[in-house]
Amino acid sequence: MKNLKITVNGTIYDVQVEEVGENASAAQPVASAPKAAPAPTAAPAPAGGEAVCAPMPGTIVKINVAQGDSVQKGDQLFVLEAMKMENEILSPRDGTVAAVHCNKGDSVESGKAVVTLQ
Repeated sequence: MKNLKITVNGTIYDVQVEEVGENASAAQPVASAPKAAPAPTAAPAPAGGEAVCAPMPGTIVKINVAQGDSVQKGDQLFVLEAMKMENEILSPRDGTVAAVHCNKGDSVESGKAVVTLQ
């Protein structure tokens, strides 16, 4: 089981996903407590910064911000294509873009920091 946080139209949902099929092993024990999300592979957020991470594996198809840009809560930061769907990733709060960690066309894993806000 994986615990994921997914944002749809500005509403955050906590979901559990279970892997099934050939790649999932039936012999693996199921933990009774949720595991922490994997640490982002990008550089840590600056002091007081907040990393905005990819909620699922996919490809970055558009980045709408650059370092130094001011953003407001709900502004579209980037678009992530996953399972042939484009997912708009929105700013969780007002702030300034401290860093952009990916480029258009990059493949990212779930939990990878894409943008850091100050």
